[in-house]
Amino acid sequence: MTQTAQDEIRVSEIFGPTIQGEGALIGQPTVFVRTGGCDYRCVWCDSLHAVDRRFRADWLPMGPGAVLDRVRALSGGLPVMVSLSGGNPAIQPLGGLIAAGKAEGYRFALETQGSVARDWFADLDLLVLSPKPPSSAMETDWEALRACVEAAGPGPRVVLKFVVFDEADYTYARAAAARFPALPVYLQPGNHTPPGPQDDNARIDINGILQRLRWLVDRVVADHWFAAHVLPQLHVLIWGNKRGV
Repeated sequence: MTQTAQDEIRVSEIFGPTIQGEGALIGQPTVFVRTGGCDYRCVWCDSLHAVDRRFRADWLPMGPGAVLDRVRALSGGLPVMVSLSGGNPAIQPLGGLIAAGKAEGYRFALETQGSVARDWFADLDLLVLSPKPPSSAMETDWEALRACVEAAGPGPRVVLKFVVFDEADYTYARAAAARFPALPVYLQPGNHTPPGPQDDNARIDINGILQRLRWLVDRVVADHWFAAHVLPQLHVLIWGNKRGV
């Protein structure tokens, strides 16, 4: 694979195989490629180690060939779902990695807030658009989000995923889903306790997460929002806030 400096991907971590813990692929064995860098700063971000510049020294510049080598090593050379996450992986040059991996039978899912559209979205198997609700303290650029849907075209499956902490977030999710009625919707309760410096799982508010999950189920059913899928973050229930699982 011929590569240039422009092809280098800032990588925060590569790990797995483990299960996908949320959304449309929940429970599926997956290798994760978490990129470094993000154009958002959500107040409840659960992956600051891949977002904040103070961790930038830990991010490794890797060419697509090196990333694929690591994926192969982790998967034993067997085709597996590869999840591209971040941070915001859409700000990284991932087109070469996707093309090379798919030539070997790997499948690719990517999750992004939908702030940056890329032509290589069309080569994905799954594009998860996760616009950030009011609790994040971020503003949604609806035109940018629509551009992401259009960039994907007819190629990958495209879904919407929303983190929901409260009524304002739920209302936002309903309104956002109404803008894209053809897209499947996945909802999950928010986690107020992102990983600490030592992955301090004692800090996790499991009771609060489960209360929000029950509230979210009741809310969806009461509203007859029967097209929505309500799911937990399965990895949080199993491992708490531990990284690399």
